[in-house]
Amino acid sequence: MVGNNVSHSNIKTKRTFVPNLQTKRFFIPEENKWITLKVCVAALRTIDKNGISATMKKARAKGFLTK
Repeated sequence: MVGNNVSHSNIKTKRTFVPNLQTKRFFIPEENKWITLKVCVAALRTIDKNGISATMKKARAKGFLTK
């Protein structure tokens, strides 16, 4: 997504809006292993709310995860 930085004197310069990506390790108890995912903070909140197993199951159903 793109937009403008607007200064106090109303000069506009182009900027990009980037997602807040974080690299995070999660432990999957069903598979007894750690995985590393690069997820945005909104996804971290969803994982905290629903749990990593339920979130991965839903992502696999939608086709986001291949394995």
